[in-house]
Amino acid sequence: MADYDLIARMNGCFNELEMALHDLGNFLSKLELLQARVFVLPEIAKGEEHNPADKIAVTPYIGEAAQEMALQHFQRLFIHHNNENISSKSAVRLPGVMCYAVDAAEHQSALLLIEEVNKLKAELEHIVTVESGLAREQRFEFVHTHLRGLITLNAYRSVTFLNDPDSVRFGWANKHIIKNVSRGEVLAMLEKSLNAGRAVSPYTREQWMENINREMIDVKRLPEHAALKFKRPVKVQPIARVWYRNSQKQVQHPCPLPLIALCQKMPMMQVPKLGELPDYDVTAIKHKYKPQSQPLSLLIKRLHLYTDYPL
Repeated sequence: MADYDLIARMNGCFNELEMALHDLGNFLSKLELLQARVFVLPEIAKGEEHNPADKIAVTPYIGEAAQEMALQHFQRLFIHHNNENISSKSAVRLPGVMCYAVDAAEHQSALLLIEEVNKLKAELEHIVTVESGLAREQRFEFVHTHLRGLITLNAYRSVTFLNDPDSVRFGWANKHIIKNVSRGEVLAMLEKSLNAGRAVSPYTREQWMENINREMIDVKRLPEHAALKFKRPVKVQPIARVWYRNSQKQVQHPCPLPLIALCQKMPMMQVPKLGELPDYDVTAIKHKYKPQSQPLSLLIKRLHLYTDYPL
């Protein structure tokens, strides 16, 4: 179990994060709002976290109403901030953007506040996922013992700012997270779970240990040259495509949180053009080019672990 110093640092870091988010919200609310647009997505009910999202209906909000929703969303960190029927296992997403007119001093202050928020978010994640030394299965209990009801993904997600964008348009991304791993890395991860000695529902502790031992045997059976990779499907994600005319460059950002666009005050300043986020329909997706994927065999289903060696 993590020591008292680590627990104290985690609590202290989180308290600082709450204050930094409050300061950022207060500061942004006093700036000159040029325009704002957010898109409310359907809430996910308990028990439906892993259901595929084939269709997503979007509800747009603009102006001061959108800004108010965005600023509240930045501080939406706990389960009790959600409706009681809403899943605590899925972080709530609010894609969108707030555009502010700022002078040089306001621009600098905004950057410092955002930097402080993101530094504390990264520090909190590092304390929980690295410094604690806990296996993934143990982290939930550790966090919720000391920060009851915290939705960690909401707490970890960084705030993204844009400098003088010319346009911000929105869309959807549907992809896999792929990570190549070695046999040793997989075995070390399984060994860590085994040593955690914790049962995972619906299994008893003994059944879970037996499952992990069987998985370790399956990995060891593979030949040395066999490639291993995690290939985990990610639920469809809202994204923002930001265009900068001067550099003729488009930058794509994941957009689970509203973006903050800082537009320098100047004569004849141009307000960024904002697009809409369309409803998502999996049947309407058209791939410009879809390369043929390498044939892989599923080795450990719960980890989405695949190998190129035929099983």
